[in-house]
Amino acid sequence: MTTKGAFSPEEWKAVLEGPPAAGMIVITAARGGMFRETIAMSKAYAEARAEHGDSELLDEIVAAKPQTDRNRYHSAEELQDNGLRHLRDAVTLVDNKATTQERDDYRRFVLNLANKVAAAHKEAGQSVSPAEAEAIQQITAALDTADS
Repeated sequence: MTTKGAFSPEEWKAVLEGPPAAGMIVITAARGGMFRETIAMSKAYAEARAEHGDSELLDEIVAAKPQTDRNRYHSAEELQDNGLRHLRDAVTLVDNKATTQERDDYRRFVLNLANKVAAAHKEAGQSVSPAEAEAIQQITAALDTADS
């Protein structure tokens, strides 16, 4: 099993930034619900911690408090572009250093988190807005880069 020790400090930081970047991309995709959506991101981490033991790598990722620098980006577009780049970099690192199963677990966790965030607040009567659905499609494409 792969652990944090397989990554340099910079690589580990990139791997840790992937899931909260996905959450922030969804949060900023549509207006409203930021509080509920942020709580949904925290709950996704808590639920993953409760499933402790299936993947040592994922256990170490979810044990770390999700870090997001909300002041780093000046627009939702900048956050999205950089967040998607972080996701591509992170999944490539995981793909290069971890097992296929661990990579798949990482992807599943990120997509689960993104979907929970999107569903946390109804917009215009929809549980997931078109903008959030588009954000999730972009996140999915970024996570699939290791297969390319």
